[in-house]
Amino acid sequence: MAETIDLTGDGGVLKTIVRRPKPDAVAPSESLPLVDVHYEGTLAETGEVFDTTHEDNTIFSFEIGKGSVIKAWDVALRTMKVGEIAKITCKSGYAYGSAGSPPEIPPDATLIFEVELLACRPRKGSSVASASDERARLDELKRQRELAAAQKEEEKKKREEAKAAAAARIQAKLESKKGPGKGKGKGK
Repeated sequence: MAETIDLTGDGGVLKTIVRRPKPDAVAPSESLPLVDVHYEGTLAETGEVFDTTHEDNTIFSFEIGKGSVIKAWDVALRTMKVGEIAKITCKSGYAYGSAGSPPEIPPDATLIFEVELLACRPRKGSSVASASDERARLDELKRQRELAAAQKEEEKKKREEAKAAAAARIQAKLESKKGPGKGKGKGK
């Protein structure tokens, strides 16, 4: 069972890591405050999905710390690294609360978001100093793509090996059922 971390100390924002990032993964920072995420939001009480980027494979982008998202996201995304997937459970005070709650979400609802941090980027027009951070981000994305490609290739190889082994077992069964036929052993 994955460990759940209380990010706010009052149970308002809980984080459970679903998939850990690679050790050298990039994290949001002052020079990389823009983040790209995939997510799915559900109501804790019913499990009903109320928002997701998975249906149309969109990417949601925002700047951490600007108040453009619910408080729970500003808190939780600061603790994540690129490639990490986490389940973020947030009480209403860290979600929409009574102000600004979409009509399909009760104001006092506890929300659960499964969030994947895809990338961290610098602000547009940021200084040359952040170019090294951007290069690190691009290198990280390249490593992730290469890792995913290698995993797919390994899975393909395993499937092919399994097919070959199954074919060999079937062939062996067929051979054993044939048994000694006419003419076998006559040359002795």
